[in-house]
Amino acid sequence: MGRTNTKLKPVKKADLQIVKPVKTVKYNDIDLNSWRDYSHVKTDTLWEFPTRLKEGGHSNEYHGNYIPQIAQQLYERFTQKGDVVLDLFFGSGTSGIEAINMGRRCIGVELKQEMADHVEQKFTPEQRVTDVRTICADSASQDAQEKIQAALDILNGPDSKAQFLVLHPPYDDIIKFSDKKEDLSNCASTEEFYDLFGKVAKNGYDMLEKGRFAALIIGDKYANSQHIPLGFGCMQKMNELGFITKAIIIKDMQGNERAKGKTANLWRYRALAGGFYIFKHEYVMLFQKV
Repeated sequence: MGRTNTKLKPVKKADLQIVKPVKTVKYNDIDLNSWRDYSHVKTDTLWEFPTRLKEGGHSNEYHGNYIPQIAQQLYERFTQKGDVVLDLFFGSGTSGIEAINMGRRCIGVELKQEMADHVEQKFTPEQRVTDVRTICADSASQDAQEKIQAALDILNGPDSKAQFLVLHPPYDDIIKFSDKKEDLSNCASTEEFYDLFGKVAKNGYDMLEKGRFAALIIGDKYANSQHIPLGFGCMQKMNELGFITKAIIIKDMQGNERAKGKTANLWRYRALAGGFYIFKHEYVMLFQKV
């Protein structure tokens, strides 16, 4: 038989596809080799969302819940799939709903039993076992800490910690959420509000894994003809616990609030008469446990 000579075509270097290993930081799944593909992830300190997201299980049924887009941004930047988010002011469950949507898990602490029962129904029986735990307790208490640890032991293993902390407290006494004395919205003074917030944040600090992040979502208020900087007062409490401040984000509230109707004109009159400005922003403050 004749010998067959097969001539191999030379391969140009440009034809080779070099697959780079995924490059991430320890606390998220963002591939830094493809960082241009993450244009939807915000990296600046001004956040604007034209409307509140009402899809994926979210609703605007509860006055005071933060918008889901905040959770989306925070989870993608500061968590990995399967991580546990701890929310110490669970409210209507925004943190838990978005955790499920994004492949994370969540433990939420809610003071009011009726609200905790209501939020439970937003998740399937399977999700309530494997992905979301709702705890009815005072977030500042030892009881809450013990229940959180029990939930973490089940979700992550014995003596484990959460990978992300969410704190969205009442903005002092602007809106009353219950008649319970443990409710931060019932504090007799702003100093009492700061002290009680500090106790809640301490539980969060203790339950958070070292090196991981916490988000404080809060606005300021006016009282006695002066601006009360609740955000910075709470930031100081976080720093006193050992958190370092990583960012102060200004979030535009326009389009995210419930309709004010004719009251908008009333507030404009009051601002002109009283020498103050109407709030159109709140803060998303980022901290790290070092």
